[in-house]
Amino acid sequence: MTPTAPPAETPGERRTREALEASGVAFDIVRHGPVRSLAEAAAARGVSPAQVVKTIVVRRGDGDFLFVLVPGDRTIAWPRLRSLLGVSRLSMPDKEVARDVTGYERGTITPFGSLTAWPVVADSRIAEAGPVSVGGGGHGVSATIDGGDLARVLDARVADVTDLDHPGPAGPARATPAGPASTRQD
Repeated sequence: MTPTAPPAETPGERRTREALEASGVAFDIVRHGPVRSLAEAAAARGVSPAQVVKTIVVRRGDGDFLFVLVPGDRTIAWPRLRSLLGVSRLSMPDKEVARDVTGYERGTITPFGSLTAWPVVADSRIAEAGPVSVGGGGHGVSATIDGGDLARVLDARVADVTDLDHPGPAGPARATPAGPASTRQD
């Protein structure tokens, strides 16, 4: 049987790799293929679920976005994030807007190589997590990097901005950007 060539690097993956290289920080690109859950992603990447870092795009205002880095087993604590940022309202853009402002599709978003270098807020647990895994700019691709290095090279504002994601009978409990009383359907 002839071995197959690895898949070609997508433009998003290339931007991510080039930005990581330019940062001067040690990293490893992991091509793990499609995953359907946090547990599968963690296993494929060789880290715990808490070490899978979700990059969430948050809108502060018209044309004003930021990245929030969230451990995989946690969810944004919207009241604490609003307080940290000194704003009364935040929202999450739809997937088209997120793609337009970052250059990445949902599920591939990373601050590395984004079309705009938006500010970054990193949950405080990330900087102390040791190796973490962030999006690699393509589906089924991630980058493993030390959490402290991740926060440092992104000049992230590090703060406690998440709560443990407690799944209940109806699924994960989530507060919304506008506050816990609002409802949001993705």
